[in-house]
Formats: sequence, structure tokens, C-alpha cells
Amino acid sequence: MARTAAVILAAGKGTRMGGSVYKQYLTLLGKPMIYYSLKAFEESSVDEIILVTGQGEKEYCKKNIIEKYGFTKVTAVTEGGTERYHSVYEGLKEVKHCEYVLIHDGARPCVTPKIIESALMGAVEFKACVVGMPVKDTIKISDEDQFSKVTPDRNHLWLIQTPQAFAYQLVFSAYETLMTKQKMQKGITDDAMVVETITQEKVKLIRGDYTNMKVTTPEDMEIAEILLKRIRRDQ
Repeated sequence: MARTAAVILAAGKGTRMGGSVYKQYLTLLGKPMIYYSLKAFEESSVDEIILVTGQGEKEYCKKNIIEKYGFTKVTAVTEGGTERYHSVYEGLKEVKHCEYVLIHDGARPCVTPKIIESALMGAVEFKACVVGMPVKDTIKISDEDQFSKVTPDRNHLWLIQTPQAFAYQLVFSAYETLMTKQKMQKGITDDAMVVETITQEKVKLIRGDYTNMKVTTPEDMEIAEILLKRIRRDQ
């Protein structure tokens, strides 16, 4: 079997959450938020996990999260950069001898091993895939004055999630190129966009789960706790 790695991002400051504690360390059901993503990948078929932290947080994470909760698949903890793509690149550089890699936002604590395995199978089959779900709502594109300009066909719109999964050399080479081309970095919001922009490789969309939400605001914390209880009950 091909070796696989996961890069889990926990370097964001979570400014929309408010407060002085970075959101990845906020408590959900008695444990820090980042614990749940690490646990899901620990229980999956992934061979190694790279945790990307904020500046100056490596030792804290090693002692208070990795060692405390016994995550044996974490092979490296590294510090991220200013933007998300900087952090992803730092994580990718720590991957050792793996053919496929999954990149996941630590602010999505409701990810499950089932979603992870689906993403991994997608990477093996298509070389590049992202987890997501078809949108439920009508989407409007506004003009510069916030008047409705275009209503795209909802049947072709997806809500993109993580993990995003790739053949390792494909995504690593794309990120290496991105880091040398500053003009291309503007507007980069996810890993699929990097691969699409740099390599023109088509990215497969595969279904995840509507529960695989991103925690961004204080209200999201309450929703995440309800969903985590449901996941715990169903396992």
C-alpha cells in the first residue's frame, strides 16, 4: 500500500472568534478543538501526521496536545507562516517518503475517518480531489455596490471543505512554484486552487458531509459541540 501523510493546520489566529485564545485551542466538550482533527486522522489509515502550529507554539502543542493525548502518528510539529499557503508549504516540507498527502484545517473538528478515507481514495484515483457538498442555498454574486449582479446555477455550486487530497509530488511541486511567484499568491484560498493554477490538473469534487463544518465564530462552537456529540454517539 502507498504511504500517506496528513498535514493538519493549526496556525491561524481566528480573529473572527474574538478573545485572546487562538480558536484551535478553545475547548470543545472538555478538549481543545485541534484534538478532534488529530484524533480522526490518528484513527484513519494515514501513516504519518504533520501538525503545523503558530509561531512559538511548537513546544506547547508537543507537550499539551501530542504527548498528553498520546497521538502516535504525529511525526513532526512545525511552525506555519503569515498566510495559509505559507503554513501548508511548511507542512509539506516535513512529509517523508509518502505518495499521497491530505491537507486539513484544524478548525474543522467534525471530520471523521470515513471522510478521510473517501478523500484518500479520491487522491489515488484522480491525483487531486477535494471534499465538499453541494450548496443548499441560492447564491448571489454582487457588484461593487452590493447589488445582485448574477445568480449562478445552484446545481453546479459546491461548498468546499477539507481534507483536500493529492499525489504528494503534484501538490508539493505546485507549492514550490507558488512560493517563487508572488503575483500568483494573491487570492489563494485553498490547496485545490494552487494545483489548478500552477499545474492545470483537474481536481475531482467528492462528497464529504454537511457536518464537516469550519468553526469561525462563537456561534459555531455551540453547533460543533452538538455535532461532535452526535458523531461520538454514532461511532
